[in-house]
Amino acid sequence: MAEEQKHWQEEMKTHENIVFSCFGGLSNTGITSALASLEAVKELGLEKVAIGCLGALPEKIPPVMGKTKAAKKVVTVDGCPFECSRKMTEQAGFKVTKSIVLVRDIGMKKKALHEDIGQNMKGLMEYVSQDDVKKAKELIVKTILER
Repeated sequence: MAEEQKHWQEEMKTHENIVFSCFGGLSNTGITSALASLEAVKELGLEKVAIGCLGALPEKIPPVMGKTKAAKKVVTVDGCPFECSRKMTEQAGFKVTKSIVLVRDIGMKKKALHEDIGQNMKGLMEYVSQDDVKKAKELIVKTILER
């Protein structure tokens, strides 16, 4: 007999803060946003922060909406000035505590990966600067820990 899954409901424990991050793999900035967000969660732990499901916001998926509503901080992390994470979070009705945009906040240069197709295409991680991931992670951690 399969164990019944217990879905989150209001009044249940949840993560203290939620990060909605760009996970776009079409540019180095989206990949860096995703990696930095994961690294921030690894450093701070899941009780302190979790990455919210951005795709669930327009669908108004109850557990995601409830956990986000219960969060002390809602932080968005975008790689580029399109700010898709921030816009989707706000369109879902949430006030963003802080919007982080990597090209603006850490001076990252965006590289669209399609530019190298048919020419000098590299492996995915060759487009990602570990220094940029570290700077972005540190900014996310600082934002979560700020009072």
